[in-house]
Amino acid sequence: MHVPIMVSEVIALLEPENGGLIVDGTLGLGGHAENILESTVDGRVIGFEWDREAAVLAVERLKKFGDRFRLINGSYADIDSELAALGIDRVDGVLVDLGVSSLQIDRGERGFSFKKDAPLDMRMSQNLKRTAADIVNGATETELADIFYFYGEERQARRIARFIVEERKSSAIATTIQLSELVARAVPRRFHPDKIHVATRVFQGLRIAVNGELDNLNRLLGKAPAVLRKGGVFCVISFHSLEDRMVKQAFKGDDRLRVLTGRPLQPGDEEKSVNPRARSAKLRGAVRV
Repeated sequence: MHVPIMVSEVIALLEPENGGLIVDGTLGLGGHAENILESTVDGRVIGFEWDREAAVLAVERLKKFGDRFRLINGSYADIDSELAALGIDRVDGVLVDLGVSSLQIDRGERGFSFKKDAPLDMRMSQNLKRTAADIVNGATETELADIFYFYGEERQARRIARFIVEERKSSAIATTIQLSELVARAVPRRFHPDKIHVATRVFQGLRIAVNGELDNLNRLLGKAPAVLRKGGVFCVISFHSLEDRMVKQAFKGDDRLRVLTGRPLQPGDEEKSVNPRARSAKLRGAVRV
């Protein structure tokens, strides 16, 4: 079962109330939604999840709450139009957890991880057309380098892109292990990081590109304040500096919002020891004024 991150901190910021309505923009396997629903007697949650496999499992987990929970099988980037279609004008809180779902990481066949050999897919939604393999084998050397550098913050981006373009002249790069081993060869040994796999940032950059993650986040940051009632809270959990920087700047630059977290909240040592995937999480909150 997926372990939701920073639950107590999220609940403290959102302050769910009886009769209130919270949007969980990244439902995943339903961990945050379950805790939000349990914190009130009759509060409601609308959960956005564009991964059909995760949505099925989340609905099963949350069925005990009956009509207090509602699923939208779509992207949080469409929060305004999806809520309008339900006749909902304002909500009491919006939460998004930008981490990759445990389901996606642990199911090696989804192609998110280099720990199991699988097709290079990385699509969070099965409705998306372009896979990671399409990008790796079809993008230009410059495009690949930009993806790895700007989305993955990989300093060896140009060298890795050059190796990929040379390799694919003889055969397509189709699997996670093929790509991770190629990255390991491309990066000089002295530049291999100590604490993470040398291909981690390349995989991150590809995942962001495949799923349009930063574009979707940018859309959400512009739209979410408009669907919050006065006093409603917007919470974002991010996992790398690109996302956190976007959230910080959006919160500070939006006169509809007042920042609640001067510095991002981070998991405590106990949580990080129990759930190592939480170690890089940062939580920021802002209230609609």
